Amino acid sequence: MNTRKSIVLLGTVLLFMSCATNPFTGKQTLALVPNSQILPMAFQQYNQFLGENKVIKGTSDAQMITRVGQKIAKASERWLNANGYQGYLKDYKWEYNLVEDKNVNAWCMPGGKIVFYTGILPIAKNETGIAAVMGHEVAHALANHGQQRMSAGQIQQVAGAATAIAVSGKDQKTQQIVGTAFGLGSQFGVMLPFSRSHETEADRIGLQLMAIAGYNPDEAAELWKRMKANSGGQAPPEFMSTHPSSDTRIANLTAWAPAARAEAKKFGVTTFK
Repeated sequence: MNTRKSIVLLGTVLLFMSCATNPFTGKQTLALVPNSQILPMAFQQYNQFLGENKVIKGTSDAQMITRVGQKIAKASERWLNANGYQGYLKDYKWEYNLVEDKNVNAWCMPGGKIVFYTGILPIAKNETGIAAVMGHEVAHALANHGQQRMSAGQIQQVAGAATAIAVSGKDQKTQQIVGTAFGLGSQFGVMLPFSRSHETEADRIGLQLMAIAGYNPDEAAELWKRMKANSGGQAPPEFMSTHPSSDTRIANLTAWAPAARAEAKKFGVTTFK
């Protein structure tokens, strides 16, 4: 068997043997790197980040981040247990920290390690705005989006190697054209849409989680209106971005809010903060 066929076969075997199930969608997802490897690395990197940045403790804002995080984590556990995923969070080690940084950002590493930057607080505006951001970030971790991105990156590398081998007998100009076409095609046709789909999925899951936690899901769209205003229209076109446009997110979140309320009602939640 030649090298090209071996690489393609290896990629195919890895793809079919390394899948997980997203509990929120029921879909099979890429899992070439197991969480048993990912989580210890994530926890180590999180601790390193905290050691290299100014973590704010004891303030009302820091306490709010923790309070909201705990409510969203509890909502996640309630939903997962009610839908047949008892024990799904057994390896998660929830942690919520506020870090002094002017960037408008928040993130959640695999396993539930969360950071909010102080720069996002004025845009979030209040506890419900924080809950909208928190639900989105927690959803990334619950859906194993980090694991999927790592897996997709590995497949991209295998495909790139196979492409290079396929044209290795061609002249240099042809190799360059094919290499450039593969790079652009995989980036704009696969990796960026893949990332945007994760963001959209996290928006929808996060909306449900914030509602189950008792926060008004209607406020998520309002948050993104503020995010849009803060960006000053400087965002790149959606097809060139890792994230959906603000307008797309606002429209989606507005359309999904009634379903989030209905989901919360299943857990006895009918009034929202």
